[in-house]
Amino acid sequence: MSNTLVAYFSATGRTKRIAERMAKAAEADLFEIVPAKPYTQQDLNWVDKTSRGTMEMNDDACRPAIATKVDNMDDYELVFLGFPVWWYIEPRIIDTFLESYDFSGKRIVPFATSTGSPIGEAPQHIQEVCPNAKVEEGHKFNTTDADPMLFQWVARYMH
Repeated sequence: MSNTLVAYFSATGRTKRIAERMAKAAEADLFEIVPAKPYTQQDLNWVDKTSRGTMEMNDDACRPAIATKVDNMDDYELVFLGFPVWWYIEPRIIDTFLESYDFSGKRIVPFATSTGSPIGEAPQHIQEVCPNAKVEEGHKFNTTDADPMLFQWVARYMH
């Protein structure tokens, strides 16, 4: 077993594709953060002010339930944490994941996917949620980024 985990939430499959490649590059375990109630296409309609995604992001206290759990989180020292960018930060389900475990002393490396938005304030927000972890700067990937670039980025944190 590895002491590195790639945990990710993927609403449309983009983040999943990057996470799978990242786990291979890091020789890491892979964990998908699965919502207890799956998101529909309508839920993800960010221009609809009544959509589930919009309402979650407008509520700082919202913590969508997760269907699965990492059984051996204490074994991991380094966690690459992937998500799509929603409103310039991580989706609320990532906060649910972060608050479900003790990340004290662990390194968290955020990575995100987005067709246009930068990773934004996500690393700072993750640090606020996990004040006893070391949260790295992170990076936003495009699904077309070549493996050598992704592998090189991962290698920077593998020490």
